[in-house]
Amino acid sequence: MKKTINILSICTLIILGACSNLKNSKMFTIPLLKGEEIWYGAIAKAHTMPLSDSCRFDFYANNCYNQLQPLILSNKGLYVWSEEPYKFEVKGGQLTIIHSNKGIKTGREGSTLPEAREYASKTFFPASGKMPDELMFSCPQYNTWIELNYNHNQEDVLKYANAIIDNGLPPGVFMIDDTWQEDYGLWDFHPGRFPDPKKMVDELHRLGFKVMLWVCPFVSADQAMIYNELKRKKAFLLEKTNEGTNWEKASLPAMIRWWNGVSAELDFSNPEAVIWFNSRLDYLVEKYGIDGFKFDAADMQFYPSTALTMAGDTPNKDCILYTQFGLKYPLNEYRACWKRGGQPLVQRLVDKRQDWGDVQKLIPHMVAAGLMGYTFSCPDMIGGGLLSTFASNNIDQELVVRSAQIHALMPMMQFSVAPWRILDKEHMDAVKKAVDIRMKFTPAILELARKSAQTGKPIISNIEYYFPGQGYELVNDQFMLGGQILVAPMVKSGNTRTVILPKGMWKSDEGKEYAGGKEYKIDVPLGRLSYFERIQ
Repeated sequence: MKKTINILSICTLIILGACSNLKNSKMFTIPLLKGEEIWYGAIAKAHTMPLSDSCRFDFYANNCYNQLQPLILSNKGLYVWSEEPYKFEVKGGQLTIIHSNKGIKTGREGSTLPEAREYASKTFFPASGKMPDELMFSCPQYNTWIELNYNHNQEDVLKYANAIIDNGLPPGVFMIDDTWQEDYGLWDFHPGRFPDPKKMVDELHRLGFKVMLWVCPFVSADQAMIYNELKRKKAFLLEKTNEGTNWEKASLPAMIRWWNGVSAELDFSNPEAVIWFNSRLDYLVEKYGIDGFKFDAADMQFYPSTALTMAGDTPNKDCILYTQFGLKYPLNEYRACWKRGGQPLVQRLVDKRQDWGDVQKLIPHMVAAGLMGYTFSCPDMIGGGLLSTFASNNIDQELVVRSAQIHALMPMMQFSVAPWRILDKEHMDAVKKAVDIRMKFTPAILELARKSAQTGKPIISNIEYYFPGQGYELVNDQFMLGGQILVAPMVKSGNTRTVILPKGMWKSDEGKEYAGGKEYKIDVPLGRLSYFERIQ
């Protein structure tokens, strides 16, 4: 292929369904077809998708506190991929791509969303054949963040764990969140708050839980011994100065502002940082019996472009380097990621507020995660995961129930706020009923997860994925669990909703049969999660 390709040639190749590796072009335009809708790999923006006009995005250092994938898909078979970040704009019926010399691969594979998505998966982020620990899917997960926030201690951790059992919920993965540790970088249990952590972990295991710990790539400069040891090894991101404008000459760690203050950040392109961080994780596994880790705070904005790394990496590459640790542990969780579709990594949505607007984002965000290859995903925490929205006692009990129902037939279901503490009996019973539904469908969810590990196919997706070209592109309040179960939860306050059923015969959770190709207004009282099984 010639180094210079004019726009007409590019469009011709795309129309013919060919794949173009545009090595030296800086910008090109793809005309969109009539009715063409676009999904792209910024998971935190998925509530604005699909889109057909007036959108621009830059994949460089811009993960929006969630997963990122350098992929564009359409309902007309279009795909766009690049190994490196690029910019795009949708406007005036065309898609404009602006990129570096690393090249863009684009074309049309068939004429539908599933055809484009399956081609992209197999070609650019193939399934690894592995999946996270099955317990992440088979039972609810429990995270201590909302209940204990910045006051984690052994007594309250055990109280929370025992209350799960006492309130009739099944044990599962138990995540001990931030402030279990002495300090950032000093990865050991705080001796004042955790007098006997090994005994605590043993008790959690006895109760039937597997235990994960929250960790991050930061080291507090107040930890002088650790900080100075790693500084000597140049294991941190380094600061550009007049004396040191490249890594070899630089010596001062770049001090990074993040949500818990100012810290030095490990440079995982330096083997010394990798060895040190691995040693701390191994220590926690060997000494206390920890089963896995919640890897937080790898957001690209914490890797400033002015900082220096040993390998001269971009913030995007620095983000992906953090995921090497999760690949060691079947029990893992990430919130920020880059180019890790198809891998056995658990991906959680960005923290949601306790409000209906964010409840309405759960389905489109989870659908986008699956389309972009992050099939082993968790829809944040039930009722929301943003601590500030739980600061008062003004709890919307209906919202918590409906959130639990949405989670119930997602790939994963995670509690943080204790429902037995904030709900009355009616609402708590509704949450427990949602968990019962989850347990009923556990075999099906596990089978879909196993298949996803082998094929890369989504565990859940939108109706458009399974019924392409039938006018369902914009349906964002329903989802498909596999190809047979259509889930239509409540995403707004109330007890009625409209459900859209594609062609065929469907049987509801109440046992009633419906002819597809129609819309139905249904009653959804508080305790009901409405779903429909495809029977013909």
